[in-house]
Amino acid sequence: MTESAIFQPARDPLTIALLVLPQASILEVASALDPLRNANRQLGHEAYRWRVVSPDGAPVPLTCGIELPSSGPLSHATGADALIVIAGYRLAEVATRPLIRDLRRIAPRFALVGGIDAAPWVLARAGLLDGHRATVHWEDLEDLAAAHPHVDVVPDRFVIDRNRVTIAGAAPAADFMLHLIRARHGAALARQVAASFLATVRHGHEPQIADAQDPTLDPRVAQALARMEARIDAPEPAATTANAVGVSPRRLETLFRTALGTTPAAHALDLRLQAARRMLTDTRHPVAEVALRTGFSSPSTLSRAFRARFGQPPGSLRR
Repeated sequence: MTESAIFQPARDPLTIALLVLPQASILEVASALDPLRNANRQLGHEAYRWRVVSPDGAPVPLTCGIELPSSGPLSHATGADALIVIAGYRLAEVATRPLIRDLRRIAPRFALVGGIDAAPWVLARAGLLDGHRATVHWEDLEDLAAAHPHVDVVPDRFVIDRNRVTIAGAAPAADFMLHLIRARHGAALARQVAASFLATVRHGHEPQIADAQDPTLDPRVAQALARMEARIDAPEPAATTANAVGVSPRRLETLFRTALGTTPAAHALDLRLQAARRMLTDTRHPVAEVALRTGFSSPSTLSRAFRARFGQPPGSLRR
């Protein structure tokens, strides 16, 4: 697909408006802005400008407990070249109908409209991703695809499709900004900015979670972890995992105890329970559906395991 014109070499400054929603992450804000700040420093002039806006113009409470100052409400984004939304948790509360309406109305004023982390949900609800390829944080890929069939959802780090960009999280936000810097000011500057943060340049089409790259892990443990993470909804017996990575069940257990201090079965169960906890707090899926998506045979089976792990049943956590 053809990219927006802002990805062409240019001498004029580029202005980006960041719409930050409550309960977003400070890391995502920094990942979006600091590469631009650093590029200005390397260039010696203001090639990139930005402004932070919020739904009501008030400071934005972030997940870390601090408030991010805002230069005004969404209407103050007008005049920028690009509008990028950053969203995290509690979308049901923060992505209000008036905000969705205002986004739909204001979007045509920008050469590029995008979203970071959970913000592709917000753009999709506004109809701004219909007919586009898009990504979202890996925890939400399946739900976004199911809820918005007119969006071609892919598991990439970031996706640019014409005048839309969707970005899966904080690290991919920095990847995207390096891509933007490279497009406008060349590969050398992008490499200098990346080096300033001791970062590597990652491409948008790369997977959000690469196969385990922790050099301290035994490769067989890394392979087993990747299998477990890919099979949250249909867990396999530990013996099957061991056979797939070429060791005996006893040997895999020894490797796991050495590397992670737990057993393969216990780790796989914990992955599923953590996934269930995320769904209970971040979605409105019925408990029966949460149980199905995390590989439990019934809601009661999930409830027993959940209570043992977190000290309360799923219904209490949701309330």
